Amino acid sequence: MVGFKPTDVPPTATVKFLGAGTAACIADLITFPLDTAKVRLQIQGETKSAANTKAAQYKGVFGTIATMVKTEGPTSLYNGLVAGLQRQMSFASVRIGLYDSVKQFYTRGSERAGIGSRLLAGCTTGAMAVAVAQPTDVVKVRFQAQARVEGGRRYQGTMDAYKTIAKEEGLKGLWKGTSPNVARNAIVNCTELVTYDLIKDMLLKYNLMTDNLPCHFTSAFGAGFCTTLIASPVDVVKTRYMNSAPGHYGSAVSCAFTMLRKEGPMAFYKGFMPSFLRLGSWNVVMFVTYEQLKRAMMAARGSWEAPF
Repeated sequence: MVGFKPTDVPPTATVKFLGAGTAACIADLITFPLDTAKVRLQIQGETKSAANTKAAQYKGVFGTIATMVKTEGPTSLYNGLVAGLQRQMSFASVRIGLYDSVKQFYTRGSERAGIGSRLLAGCTTGAMAVAVAQPTDVVKVRFQAQARVEGGRRYQGTMDAYKTIAKEEGLKGLWKGTSPNVARNAIVNCTELVTYDLIKDMLLKYNLMTDNLPCHFTSAFGAGFCTTLIASPVDVVKTRYMNSAPGHYGSAVSCAFTMLRKEGPMAFYKGFMPSFLRLGSWNVVMFVTYEQLKRAMMAARGSWEAPF
């Protein structure tokens, strides 16, 4: 058996909540440059004005990363990291940490959850998470999108970004893109968690693997690929709309139609490779860490409660 062994006592809701947020932050720290490259590729081609022709052109995942390091320095790959960690601690704790509890609520405590209950639980926790963490997502995307070009940076720091957006765009600016984000996270959460759940259950049911690190790795990798394939179009629209200047798009739907008209259907899959590299690696790191953290925390709890 690799890693911590499963404990006899199932993890509590609190352990899952804290474990999910911590695991997501660890995954973000490792995969953040890929996420930043994804955002830059997604917004490329958004404007084609003369002022924008001198901006750096990005080609491919590693080409984007190399261009950013060359023109803006290596720290540019971690633009928005503080907001990203704030987002994960609040966002992942809800959407991942509460998933099992919500699933049990919909199945009324039954151990056998159908696909419908899993999907419903994924949609519920995904929507709840957006309601809590939307401002952090807006700030993260704005930071990742800004390049160090002539004219200076859009925001000078994380708190400055929150204050500036609230001052210039009102509180609604911090909640910009909530609709596409709810749609994206309902899709992402359902695909990610339900796929991971189903793959893991299948591997264990047919004795293809035991409940250890290789099983968690395989389940997480499959979940990452399926999630990227399904969620990429909504993710691109969400990124474009969140990053846009006030009044540039009338709505998220308007943003989608503008992209389709000006750039064609393939625009919805801009940044697909970094999205997959990021989501695939993020899922692997997050789920493997999450499973191990749950076991470690329950083992520690058991040792604290055990009599001397």
